Amino acid sequence: MKKDNLELHLERDIMLPNRTLGKLSINGVHECFICEDAVRPKKIQGQTAIPTGRYEIVITLSNRFKRELPLLLNVPNYAGIRIHSGNTESDTEGCLLPGRTRNDTGVFSSIPATNDLILKIRKALTEGRKVFITIVNGKPNA
Repeated sequence: MKKDNLELHLERDIMLPNRTLGKLSINGVHECFICEDAVRPKKIQGQTAIPTGRYEIVITLSNRFKRELPLLLNVPNYAGIRIHSGNTESDTEGCLLPGRTRNDTGVFSSIPATNDLILKIRKALTEGRKVFITIVNGKPNA
């Protein structure tokens, strides 16, 4: 029997000059909010959100964070894009930062939101399912 993929969907809905905020759902159900670097027409190293698209997610050991974290595969012109805790764009270099709440400055309660998300991703992978994230730009500042 074919196992269904776990599908994450990130809709970026607040795009500010220094950061981008969005809503993350899993299989259509709201999971958390995400803070990223700003969406820019041209990449600035360590300060630009990744391109929209669909990416497979695996969990591997992060040498930087010294723990297993989700890793987005095959992101064009980026390497090492992870999902990890943090609150503002100063905590990321292109990675996705989950939070339970947000305002225009970033996300909050990031550690529990990140841990909950990792558990769901790990469970799907353990069950032999693939995990994907689709990132889209919604209506800016909706």
